[in-house]
Amino acid sequence: MNIQRITKEVSLKRTIDQGTEEQRQAVLSIIDSVRKHGDAALQSYTETFDGVSLSSFLVSEKEKKAAYEQVSDDMIDIIREAAANIRDYHERMVQQSWMITKEDGTILGQKVTPLDAVGVYVPGGTAAYPSSVLMNVVPAQVAGVKRIVMVTPPQKDGSLPAGVLVAANELGVQEIYKVGGAQAIAALAYGTKTIKSVDKIVGPGNIYVALAKREVFGLVDIDSIAGPSEIVVLADESARAAEVAADLLSQAEHDMRASSVLVTTSMALAEEVAAEVKKQLETLPRKEIAGASIDDHGAIYVAETMEQAVQAVNDLAPEHLEVMTEQPMNLLGSIRHAGAIFLGRYSSEPVGDYFAGPNHVLPTNGTAKFSSALSVDAFVKKSSIISYSEQALEQNYPKIAAFARLEGLEAHARAVESRFK
Repeated sequence: MNIQRITKEVSLKRTIDQGTEEQRQAVLSIIDSVRKHGDAALQSYTETFDGVSLSSFLVSEKEKKAAYEQVSDDMIDIIREAAANIRDYHERMVQQSWMITKEDGTILGQKVTPLDAVGVYVPGGTAAYPSSVLMNVVPAQVAGVKRIVMVTPPQKDGSLPAGVLVAANELGVQEIYKVGGAQAIAALAYGTKTIKSVDKIVGPGNIYVALAKREVFGLVDIDSIAGPSEIVVLADESARAAEVAADLLSQAEHDMRASSVLVTTSMALAEEVAAEVKKQLETLPRKEIAGASIDDHGAIYVAETMEQAVQAVNDLAPEHLEVMTEQPMNLLGSIRHAGAIFLGRYSSEPVGDYFAGPNHVLPTNGTAKFSSALSVDAFVKKSSIISYSEQALEQNYPKIAAFARLEGLEAHARAVESRFK
């Protein structure tokens, strides 16, 4: 990994992959085809992109049952425990509707309502992601969403990864469809004969999925335009190089475009971590992916002071931030921009990916400067409640009418005046 000292000339901002115009046009074509031709388009794209012809997109009860035969009892127990941890964490976020009554009889409030239907995209490709099922479905269930639809690309034999099916079945997801890519996003947005449309689409995917979500936003809501995974480790001389390297590689193995960065005040640690990353790469099963990620998007930055290091972290605004310093809690207050913050040696990033409870669907590409982790709030909408009393309107209608006329909206002014003429 390349080691650089932080200077004014060193750019810490990552180049955001917006996709090519060719990719965007391909996505627009897919969306238009699915909108016009529905299931027939899904069938054609599944054959073209996934290499399989399906008689039915809907996963059967027989397939769900067969999945349990491929997953050990111990692993099923782990999935259940992880789901319980995630549910417990998210249940603490639930907001209630509320109302207040003022002395003049005015009632104001907010009504919190779950979305009717949500689509969850679970990526396929180079790995299977049961954890993505848990992280997207559980908060929707906690929020009270009644209809949750899951889509995910089929494997070459037409099946889905057993762990993904077990996770979905443990949560009680009824609608699971073997459809992936931009075509799945289009189906969720526009609906087909088989897949009814939803109100919001969540879940990460490749660049085609991300571009498709961007194109259908407005017709439906989306969680975010997710980029490749990112980790930044903020460390001082107390950190252990082997552990830092292992955590950097835990994200590098996701994707060739994933980003793994160390920011440290110790040149000695920087050099040790660089050597450790090279050493550990040799034995990784996904070393080609991780190696490409490290070569193209990995970096080590050495700061003069911890204040400079923290500023670098805030500039990067990473998806995942590990603070591996002597007193990590002391730095928490100065961390302004990070999707999830892992404090201390024993808070390795995969703890959050799978088991602790907080959501692993996090802002990427620097959007942690203004975005948050996926939460229960993503699956509800809030309606304002206004019940003005006669006394309140009589007292305030001249002010309201004056404000309306300031904006040149005479009908607005007359509407409130009409109650008293």
